[in-house]
Amino acid sequence: METKVISGTQFTSLPSCYVRPESERPKLSEVADCEDVPVIDLGCGDRGLIVKQIGDACREYGFFQVINHAVPKDIVDKMVAVAHEFFSLSVEEKMKLYSDDPSKTMRLSTSFNVRKETVHNWRDYLRLHCYPLEKYAPEWPSNPSSFKDIVSTYCKEVRALGFWLQEAISESLGLHKDCLKNVLGEQGQHMAINFYPACPEPDLTFGLPAHTDPNALTILLQDLLVSGLQVLKDGKWLAIKPQPDAFVINIGDQIQAFSNGKYRSVWHRAVVNSNKARLSVASFLCPCDAANISAPNELTTGNDRAIYRGFTYAEYYKKFWSRNLDQEHCLELFKN
Repeated sequence: METKVISGTQFTSLPSCYVRPESERPKLSEVADCEDVPVIDLGCGDRGLIVKQIGDACREYGFFQVINHAVPKDIVDKMVAVAHEFFSLSVEEKMKLYSDDPSKTMRLSTSFNVRKETVHNWRDYLRLHCYPLEKYAPEWPSNPSSFKDIVSTYCKEVRALGFWLQEAISESLGLHKDCLKNVLGEQGQHMAINFYPACPEPDLTFGLPAHTDPNALTILLQDLLVSGLQVLKDGKWLAIKPQPDAFVINIGDQIQAFSNGKYRSVWHRAVVNSNKARLSVASFLCPCDAANISAPNELTTGNDRAIYRGFTYAEYYKKFWSRNLDQEHCLELFKN
C-alpha cells in the first residue's frame, strides 16, 4: 500500500488491498439493531442502583451507554467540531503528521498496522497520548489552531469520568472502590480520533474488524448521524445506535483479567457507510506499564481459581501490537 491517508481522496471503487476474503466480510444484511443496550443514568442520584446496573452490564454485555455523565455538552460539541475540522484539512497538511510507527506518541495513520497487514481497513485516525497533558499536548497538531486547547479540556473531563466508572466497577465486584485503580497504577490515557470516509463498497471491507480493546476502559463518543459500531452478543453481531449526549463504555482486556473473567471485554467492530463519512472519538484509560494485572484474592477463592496468570501491562501491550487485530483474544495467551 502506498503510504497515504484515504480521507480527502475520492474513490469510485474499493481498491483491492481493502477487499476482505468472502468469509471475512461484514454481512451487513444479517446485522440487527441491539434493542436492549444498557443505558445507565449516572445522574439518577442512587449510587447503589448505578453500581448494580454497571455490574449487570459488564457481566452480560461487556459494554453500556451512560447519560447524565457530567461531561459538559459544549465541551463534547467542540471536540466533535475540531475533529471534523482536522480531517477536513488538505491531504498535504495531514501528511505532515503521518507515521506507520505504533510506538510514536502522536501520529496520523491509516488502517490498523499497515506494516503488517495484508488487507487494510477503511479508516484514518489521529492517535494521541494524553497523560500527562503537559508532556504530550505540545506535540499535538497546531492546525486547527484551537485543537490543543479543546482536546486538552475534553481529555480532563473524560479522565475524571473514567475514574468514577472504575470505582463503580470495583464496587460492583464487591471490592473497595479504589481496588481497581490501585491495581492499574498511574494510568496512561490515549485517544484515537477515527475518521471513516464514505466507502464505495461497504459490504467488502471494515472500518475496523472484530477486536477487543487491550486497555482497561474505553470511553467512546459516537457520531450521532452515522452509525457504525457493532458488538458481538450471544454469537450475533448487533448494531449499536448512537444515543444523544451519551458515551459508549467498553470493558477492556485488563478489567476482564482483573475480574477473573466475571466481566467481559466485548468483541466489537466498525463498519462503514456508502453515502456518509463517520467520525468517532475513542478515549482509552490504560494501566501504567509496570502494573501487575491479576485478580484480587477476593475473586479467586473457593471454586473461582485464577483464570489468568499475572502479567504486566507492558508485556500485554507488546503482545497485542505484535499480532493482527482480529486474531484470537490476546488474553487467551495469558491463561493459567
